[in-house]
Amino acid sequence: MFAVVGTVPDREFPLVSGEVRLEDDMVCIDGKRIPVNRGTPALFAAAVKTCEVLNQPAPFGYVVGDIGQGDGSRRLYEYLTHHLGKCSFSSIVFHYLQPDVDWHNRVLFAVDEMAQRPVLIADAGFMYAAKMSGQSAKYDLFTPDVGELAFLADEEAPHPFYTRGFILHEEDRIPELIARAYEHKNASRYLLVKGKRDYVANRKGIKTTIDSPVEEAMEAMGGTGDTLTGIVAALITAGIEVKEATVIAARVNRIAGHYAKPTPATQVIEIIRHIPRALKDILHKNEGIREQICV
Repeated sequence: MFAVVGTVPDREFPLVSGEVRLEDDMVCIDGKRIPVNRGTPALFAAAVKTCEVLNQPAPFGYVVGDIGQGDGSRRLYEYLTHHLGKCSFSSIVFHYLQPDVDWHNRVLFAVDEMAQRPVLIADAGFMYAAKMSGQSAKYDLFTPDVGELAFLADEEAPHPFYTRGFILHEEDRIPELIARAYEHKNASRYLLVKGKRDYVANRKGIKTTIDSPVEEAMEAMGGTGDTLTGIVAALITAGIEVKEATVIAARVNRIAGHYAKPTPATQVIEIIRHIPRALKDILHKNEGIREQICV
């Protein structure tokens, strides 16, 4: 089983934890229901759909309300410091939390107390905190978009707001930004850079690019980067090596989008509904992948 840690933009939403279910396009955790639009709920939903195809247990979720002021995130950080060390997860995805270096480091101390160290994946605010703390190398996978990659590539920026202007976050500069992030030790073991073209890289350079199928409407759709992170986390937990899981996830996410035939009005839940079909297509064509999966 793997864990997903994140927030929802609702000040009144309490801190809850438990197995994640998907019912009527709503994420359900510990009796609470969350609409799937973007952010952590989209990640949860994509992970659940992927786990169903792989015959894996649903993810375990830790979630709290936070509207950007950090109060909910700090409560969740504190909760994790007291509970993670006693848990057994094969991987953990840290997602939307307000970046806080001190609390981030305390959470990593709690991870160190676990009987077996999990695969560590970070996106969004927690990825920022990892970079700001100087501990990016402790992570197995970051999943930035090009703007987030620009922050990783800026060795002097203490916060994303202060990414220097000459480090332009443009699609054609992604290879340069990846190299710079690794040069200054601000990247994880692998990077999955999400965008019009997806890049898989490590410190030795770009390993794979995935650029088809292309659905232009997905570029402006909120939540498709979150679904990609949810898919890759489920694949890694199923026993697929990180590099291969990133490539499969990028392809599945794109194929699901292709099947959904999105328009500018399409919501991310419509993409998520097609994840099982897209993943089954990939598995059907690659017996080697099926053999790797831990059922």
